[in-house]
Amino acid sequence: MAPTTELKNTLDFALSLDAGDPLKKYRERFLFPKHNNREVVYFTGNSLGLQPKTTSAYIQQELNDWSNFGVEGHFLAKNPWMPYHELLTEKMAKIVGALPKETIMMNQLTVNLHLLMVSFYKPTKQRYKILCEAKAFPSDQYALQSQIKFHGLDIEDALIEIQPREGEFVINEEDIFAEIEKNKDTLALIMIGGVNFFSGQVFDMKAITEAGHKVGAVVGFDLAHAAGNLKLKLHEWNVDFAAWCSYKYLNSGPGGVGGAFVHEKHLTNVDLPLFAGWWGHDKQTRFLMEKTFVPIQSAERWQISNAPILSMAACRASLDIFDEVGMDALTEKSRNLTKYLEFVIHEINKEKNNCLQIITPQKNRGCQLSVVAHGYGKALYTKLITHGVIPDWREPNVIRCAPVPLYNSFEDIHRFSTILKELL
Repeated sequence: MAPTTELKNTLDFALSLDAGDPLKKYRERFLFPKHNNREVVYFTGNSLGLQPKTTSAYIQQELNDWSNFGVEGHFLAKNPWMPYHELLTEKMAKIVGALPKETIMMNQLTVNLHLLMVSFYKPTKQRYKILCEAKAFPSDQYALQSQIKFHGLDIEDALIEIQPREGEFVINEEDIFAEIEKNKDTLALIMIGGVNFFSGQVFDMKAITEAGHKVGAVVGFDLAHAAGNLKLKLHEWNVDFAAWCSYKYLNSGPGGVGGAFVHEKHLTNVDLPLFAGWWGHDKQTRFLMEKTFVPIQSAERWQISNAPILSMAACRASLDIFDEVGMDALTEKSRNLTKYLEFVIHEINKEKNNCLQIITPQKNRGCQLSVVAHGYGKALYTKLITHGVIPDWREPNVIRCAPVPLYNSFEDIHRFSTILKELL
């Protein structure tokens, strides 16, 4: 979409944008739920991504090899299971802007956050506080609170939560930097979501990392809503650690395998504490079953158990598509889709007394727009579902819409606007 393009909320205009979309063919590689025998408008890829059509074949390959080889599939399968996780590493590293040795697919998101905080949250009498954003995803809050309690500290004293200013929905980043400076002598860890799940606000991860390091804090991010959505540069930004799920934008299926990043500067630190398991042990001597743990000199060190092959097979199906498309092309289309969604919402407002308020910052966002429908409750969301639109609802009155560039179209957005306008 050229910067000078005059946007129009018409079907013909939306179809013309789709005709010029270089990624339009990828829509055909995903399976859509149906409503009245028509594909739904699926705007919930920020919660659970759609299934690639190749996923079943990827999983079936491993089922076949299990059937044919039994335990020998660890060595004789088409994709041997022993090193299976390595098939995901390089492609995942590209998506998050990391070196392959800094990247590992394992476990699930909150498990990985806990494992990483064992290594990177090391409170002392002087430096023990954690800074996070208020209204982070509850699982993050539970993890942070339990880590603090595990170390025998008081949550009210040790946890700093940055709130939006009164009457606002998003956090002013100046407040983050001010709080870092205010607590510079006591701050041990900054752990923030790269994208806030509720508002869709994208945080300046590079600047936050620099500010945290300047005062001597460790900096990590929950990238659940960022991985596969934003162009990330974790290695270049010097982030200490990060974790993410793969079932949202990365389309690995419900409960799909999670991912983790640890910067290479930490990988040779033999004194870094961690919860060890045999899959993090040196590969060359793993099967000697020795008593002493010898950590792998990569992010693989944080593995505890052997890989969940079927879950990883589903993830591979999607990562292969990402590798084919690339994050540059995806983020460019994402900007255009979100710009068009923003436009049609403003057009609706002209006819509906400005009842819709986009709370996601225009300059700091990915795929997601969070919209407050003033004067309407959850009944509006329910009506959208019954009319073939699947967005996401968050209490008390926010509808989250995420047009995902891999499979959503401009026609989806026009159709959404038509249905929404009729329901208001």
